[in-house]
Amino acid sequence: MQLLNGIYDAALLLYALSLLFVFSDCLKRSPGGKRLGTGLLVVVGILQAAGLAVRFSQEQGLPIFTPYDFLFWFSFIIVLTSLAVAYTRGGEFTILLLSMAGFSVFLLNRVWLTAEDHTLQSWSAVHGWLALHIILANLSFAALTLGTVFAIMYLFLHTRLKHKKWDDRIRRLPSLETMDKYSYTAILAGVPLLMASLLLAGMSIVAEGRTPLFQDTKVLTTLIGLAVYIVYILLKRSARRSGTSMARWAIAGYGFIILNFLLNSWSEFHGWGG
Repeated sequence: MQLLNGIYDAALLLYALSLLFVFSDCLKRSPGGKRLGTGLLVVVGILQAAGLAVRFSQEQGLPIFTPYDFLFWFSFIIVLTSLAVAYTRGGEFTILLLSMAGFSVFLLNRVWLTAEDHTLQSWSAVHGWLALHIILANLSFAALTLGTVFAIMYLFLHTRLKHKKWDDRIRRLPSLETMDKYSYTAILAGVPLLMASLLLAGMSIVAEGRTPLFQDTKVLTTLIGLAVYIVYILLKRSARRSGTSMARWAIAGYGFIILNFLLNSWSEFHGWGG
């Protein structure tokens, strides 16, 4: 456990330094700072992978059945996504927002949770389904996070252009059309993953004979969030709304996703309450 804590603390420190260099590059163009920030992010990814390997050895299986592990996987996926974006042109601000999300989750996870807290052992009969449910949910949240990042950037750029405020940061951002397209593509990838994840969760509930859980508040917020994204996709395909309106829909849907996770503490749905 001491080795694992050391790996996590080192990764957290290097993540903070990487975020600092990325932020400085966004404030004022600094190729050296950008390279250093990306290099540190690579080391963070390696350390997180090492931590997951240690957890895999300890658990004798995939470590995903606690909120701690779920959030850790989410942070790891965000790091990998950030590194993929780092090799695209004009991705500095995308990396900054993704890194802020990944670092915040990683930090809060270290402060509030431990790997031993609130496992899902009560769902022993359907652990295979739950494992796939959690994996799909994590991939979905990562894709929806990326879509939300582009939506936020879209609103920022639109506001700056509307008020005719030009500077070097504006010129380094992708065009409004590009960000709108990327946001839609990420959400279009995330929504089917979320639907598949929810389908597996529903099958797990039925298989375990826990149908009263369908009345849980978490189920309602999940369906509302999914409905928001479905409406977003339908409106987008119909081309009846402006880009700013679509960006707000994307952010609203993500708000329900965040609310949905926060409800774990008061929900009986996952059995993470002890």
